[in-house]
Amino acid sequence: MLENNQRIYLDNAATTPLDAEVIEAMLPVMSEHYGNPSSSHAHGRKVKSLIEECRSKIATLLHCKPSEIFFTSGGTEADNIALRSSVESLNIKHLITSPIEHHAVLHTAEELHESGKVILHLVNILPNGHVDLNHLQELLHEFPGALVSLMHANNEIGNLLDVETVGNMVRNANGYFHCDTVQTMGHFPFNLEESKIDFLCGAAHKFNGPKGIGFLYINKRVRIKPLITGGAQEREMRGGTENVYGIVGLTKALEIAYRDIDKKKSHISHLKSEMIQLLEKEIPGTEFNGDYSGNCLYTVLSASFPPNNAGNMLLFNLDIEGISASGGSACSSGAVGGSHVINAIKPNSDRTTVRFSFGKYNSLEDIKKTVETLKKWYN
Repeated sequence: MLENNQRIYLDNAATTPLDAEVIEAMLPVMSEHYGNPSSSHAHGRKVKSLIEECRSKIATLLHCKPSEIFFTSGGTEADNIALRSSVESLNIKHLITSPIEHHAVLHTAEELHESGKVILHLVNILPNGHVDLNHLQELLHEFPGALVSLMHANNEIGNLLDVETVGNMVRNANGYFHCDTVQTMGHFPFNLEESKIDFLCGAAHKFNGPKGIGFLYINKRVRIKPLITGGAQEREMRGGTENVYGIVGLTKALEIAYRDIDKKKSHISHLKSEMIQLLEKEIPGTEFNGDYSGNCLYTVLSASFPPNNAGNMLLFNLDIEGISASGGSACSSGAVGGSHVINAIKPNSDRTTVRFSFGKYNSLEDIKKTVETLKKWYN
């Protein structure tokens, strides 16, 4: 089997490699600063100060207040806090989301509906994968005060939501807006002082930070109860001893992402553009899902290949050839029935879909080799 450094990794939407600068920032916390941040002695106070420094740095990057940032175990927990605690604390009766959300949102919304806590409404999706904003406006008019949960960028097809427009629509309807920004955090700038977003989240491993650490932004106008109790950590919003070296790694990764954001976007956008051109040239009949060359996340390309006998084994064969990609989101890779996102926009398709997702460590040679490998099964 090929070593990792010999393989081509095109599954950055699932997780990204740790940046060397992030590892360097985390090591002293692992080896030297081991106190419990809830302890009152010097060891604990030092670690507590590290957490608050990180909180302030993240708030500065996102243009919000440190008191609006709460550390979590990742994006899934952040989404669950936002949805479940909002329904419990804000007297939410109606929840509006879409059929192509990440399962951290969609499954949670469905469970809240099935348990009778809210009435769930699914906004229509246009043929190109974008949310139908006219239908959303109709739903908000019919159900004012609703909680709206729509992701900034779809994790499988990459379509971007106009969060400014949606935020204004929701606020005008006296509702609350939760935006899953796991796929865009570290790739796009945010100015939360000027936004109408009430809840927003990030996961470090999506922007070259460590796994198992994320954060939830809660707008200061909102007051909700904690989902996890048992301690006064995170200003009593999230009980449990903090993942300190994870928090330090997350913060460093986000700082690097913002420092290099223009350079990274230019590099990755070029790789995506080259792959589109090569696939169209070398494998005629290839289709791309979503608004892939328009209002779309530059790190994601969802390609559907012409039907043939190799289709069912395509991901397996790519893996054997040393290329890591995905059939959809990593969270649903073991699911039966294929991608719920692709099924929603292209029902009953007989094509094999592969999500290629790019990162700052990918090269043009990676793209060329991947397309050359695919040609073996389609020419």
